[in-house]
Amino acid sequence: MFKLKYIGKKFIQMLITLFAIITFNFFLFRILPGDPVKLLARSGALSQESLDRIHALFGLDQPLGIQYLIYLKNMITGKYGISITYRTDVGTIIAERMGNTVALLALATVLIIVIGIGTGVIAAMRRGSTTDKVLLVASMTGWSLPTFWTGLLMIVVFGVTLNVLPVSGILTPGAVYTSTGAMLIDYLRHLIMPTIALIIVDMAEFFLITRSTLVDVMTEDFILTAKGKGLSEKKILWRHALPNSMLPIVTTLALYVSLVIGGAIQVETVFSFPGMGQLMYDAVLKRDYPILEASFFLFATVTLVANFISDILYMLIDPRVKEL
Repeated sequence: MFKLKYIGKKFIQMLITLFAIITFNFFLFRILPGDPVKLLARSGALSQESLDRIHALFGLDQPLGIQYLIYLKNMITGKYGISITYRTDVGTIIAERMGNTVALLALATVLIIVIGIGTGVIAAMRRGSTTDKVLLVASMTGWSLPTFWTGLLMIVVFGVTLNVLPVSGILTPGAVYTSTGAMLIDYLRHLIMPTIALIIVDMAEFFLITRSTLVDVMTEDFILTAKGKGLSEKKILWRHALPNSMLPIVTTLALYVSLVIGGAIQVETVFSFPGMGQLMYDAVLKRDYPILEASFFLFATVTLVANFISDILYMLIDPRVKEL
């Protein structure tokens, strides 16, 4: 049974951390050089009176303390304001882009976890073999590659040289689809290269953690006892080794949520993928504070919730955590 005190403590810590992130989020963009309104009027066509009205429209004429209080209220109530660039509600813009990012990250994350843990188990059970060495070299090579460079390389090879996959966007421009299935196939084809780029770079993390943890667990006394009882290798792996290796893997999964967001920004920018990563990149260039603040807030919340869930899972996996 869960200890409510432990869960409550972790929940309060999550709320405090979220408040600190929200505060940092607000002041970070205010200290960046450049005025977002002046960026909109680089041609010089707007008069100073017009610039002042735009500042007032977005609340940028208020003292910093007042802006901060308004910002806190809006974050809590889900009112993210009006985009300086797109002149429309930030929530609407994010809702349009979030679906594409969720589709990309969900597909990539499932494949990364399955392939990473699967190959890690194979390598651990064949430690020192040619298979183990090949998987180690392949995973370390992939992990050493920058995500954006991997994406660019794939564009050159599969998009330009071989011309077998689309290099940008989410659907083929001007395409006429005869059915929903045809549109879905086109959508999935646009997902292939961004997904593979993430898999190549991020799979190694789960591979290495799974392999090293299993190698250590397989030397424990209870594994030797299981072998002495005549249990098969398969039963030893699934009943004893893997369950006792899950704690580091769950930790890695919680940390991966925050790391994959950074990878998504690079991949979406390289492939001109219309998701949250591309939206945030454009917002940084254009000093679109409302979009940046809302995006950072949402990603920070997702990361903190993932870590909170992992803390609860620790209690299921390892009862000793309850005593900490």
